[in-house]
Amino acid sequence: MQNAVGDPRPRYRERLAPSLWLFLAAALGGPMLALVFVPAGSVIALVIGIAATAAIIALMVLGSPSVRVDRRTLRAGRAWIDASWLGEPEIRTGEDARQARGPGLPARGWHLIRGGIDGIVVVPNTDPDDPAPSWTISSRTPDRLAAAIDAARAESARAS
Repeated sequence: MQNAVGDPRPRYRERLAPSLWLFLAAALGGPMLALVFVPAGSVIALVIGIAATAAIIALMVLGSPSVRVDRRTLRAGRAWIDASWLGEPEIRTGEDARQARGPGLPARGWHLIRGGIDGIVVVPNTDPDDPAPSWTISSRTPDRLAAAIDAARAESARAS
């Protein structure tokens, strides 16, 4: 018997967490805070330093937006759009990605851009009632994101 619901797992999921270098830089915040509390006692300073480092890193990970493509939906951060309104995704890397993040960035488009992530996927929005003409999304694997968007567009076209 066929499963009418389909696969509940997302086609694509990526958390846009900071780079390793940013984690290392943030991890220095704990020891610096511990130095402030050394006059109160070395054990107290050590505990505060470890707790602060763990809290900083946890907040960086938990505060990172995610990109997800479900069966027929693209979610980028808190925003989502039905795949039936999406056009052909464009993959940009290197100089093209820098141009897409900077001078070529549409002012009215939806942007989910993170520093330290080179790849960009630009997806046209064909919804005439939506003020955002395109979505610009950072991705470490832009080819996989574009393929997942294409698959969601195809499924959306089959469903309608």
